[in-house]
Amino acid sequence: MDFFLDSAEPEEIYKLNEFGVIDGVTTNPSLIYQSKISFRELIIKICKIVNGPVSVEVASNSHEEMIEEGLELARIANNIVVKLPITWDGIKACKTLSGKKIPVNLTLCFSSTQAILAAKAGATYVSPFIGRLDDSNLDGIQLIRDIKTIYANYGFKTRILAASIRTKNHITQSAVAGADIATIPPKLFYTLPNHHLTDKGLQIFNSDWEKSGQRIL
Repeated sequence: MDFFLDSAEPEEIYKLNEFGVIDGVTTNPSLIYQSKISFRELIIKICKIVNGPVSVEVASNSHEEMIEEGLELARIANNIVVKLPITWDGIKACKTLSGKKIPVNLTLCFSSTQAILAAKAGATYVSPFIGRLDDSNLDGIQLIRDIKTIYANYGFKTRILAASIRTKNHITQSAVAGADIATIPPKLFYTLPNHHLTDKGLQIFNSDWEKSGQRIL
């Protein structure tokens, strides 16, 4: 499973990228608004930090403007992925942009039928929002399972990007269900190595090694 960072904060992305386990970045208009950095400057910074794909969302709702904005976004850097909503306009724009070999992430996916449309439109990624489904008392992980089965049935190449990740359990369940990618907010990402038994074991090892009076170097 690939790990993307769901962030538009360059300093935070840089810091977490140093661990060597970040495969890409996803942004959205809300994250970009929170960053308080001018849009183009921000995207250029992020694209220089990570070698992997960086999803950047269009701001328009008509397919003509989505295509125009998507083409402009793709010119910013070679690792830009144009992010579009799963609407008829988004699907139409996806078909055009993917036909020009521009990678597209169709986002705000909440149903398997939307995911089928994304694959048929040539999307590189589809982003089911599992946390928001759970908030509505629907099973976000089951949607991942359904999409995985459907894509396997028909040989669709679109990658499943589990989004709206809220917990470690979301990541584990998404991986078991077959999601190709999880996009994770920084606050949660920092907690991934943490386990109380790891901490306890390390304390014991450190104590015993200190008592041994030996050195490695």
